[in-house]
Amino acid sequence: MMKAAVLYQKGDLPQYLDIPEPKAKADNEVLVSVKAVAIKHFDKGRATGKHYSSHTPMDGGRVIGGDGVCMLSDGSRVYGMAVEGMLSEQALIEKDRIVKLPSKLSNAVGAALPNAVIGAAMGLRFKADIQAGENVLINGATGFTGRVAVQIAKHYGAKKVIATGRNQKSLEDLLKLGADEVIVIDQSDEKILTRLREIQRDSPIDVIIDYLWGHSAELILASLKGTGSFTPKTRFVSVGSMTGDLIQLSAANLRSADLQLTGSGLGSWSKEQIRKLFTEILPEMYERAANGLLIVDTIEVKLKDIADLWNLEVPDGRRLVVTI
Repeated sequence: MMKAAVLYQKGDLPQYLDIPEPKAKADNEVLVSVKAVAIKHFDKGRATGKHYSSHTPMDGGRVIGGDGVCMLSDGSRVYGMAVEGMLSEQALIEKDRIVKLPSKLSNAVGAALPNAVIGAAMGLRFKADIQAGENVLINGATGFTGRVAVQIAKHYGAKKVIATGRNQKSLEDLLKLGADEVIVIDQSDEKILTRLREIQRDSPIDVIIDYLWGHSAELILASLKGTGSFTPKTRFVSVGSMTGDLIQLSAANLRSADLQLTGSGLGSWSKEQIRKLFTEILPEMYERAANGLLIVDTIEVKLKDIADLWNLEVPDGRRLVVTI
């Protein structure tokens, strides 16, 4: 038997329980000892049934968490993706989705970083096709993934990074992480639109990575609306919908501007892009983090306290990590 965090019904709190150790059922599965698992918006969204990839828990419940840092039988410390659930003392992971961790990297950072890298690098590199010297706007940059996105955009050669968010203190922190300008979205629509239009006039935005959707996305899209003249091309990539799943979009927006609107998430990437995530992108970002070139902040908690900590309010820019 082993300890695990088990969910029985959508919306319930996970329970700290004894369950049988998992058994490999296929050649691509390997049993590992779990060391750290990050609790992400994605995990909570699936648990409550709000994420589009959610499914009803299996009979007898299911172990929550989809990925984390673990130890192979030979003592190697790796990041891996779980076959059926990760937040337990042992888990099954897929052999072809493993990344070895640098020795200098902590378990907590190793567990926290991948989801943010996926939420930033996949959109920047594959959906926006970011090029060195381009201007990038990150909408909703004060969260953990947004802070990583600011740093990765700069690493990929962005000339200027504009970050938006509600928390003034967090926005100021982003200036230290590479953002060139910040915009508070907790102000009048008129002020936001005025500044966005000024930016678009003086240094046109090439790439928009959006974690919020909702009203702020409507304002950003409205600021790109043209008047019949030639417009610079802008690639808008939707990654999250923290402030609403639906928006109103004027057809004139699409016809009057050279606008590419796309999304980055589960189901939108090719097999080759997923391969590069594990063989190129994650190893590179782990090395940067290990060398202090990619900064992240975590809060570590214990598996036995999972029910009490499941709904813990985590400060902007930090990630909750369960250590085992």
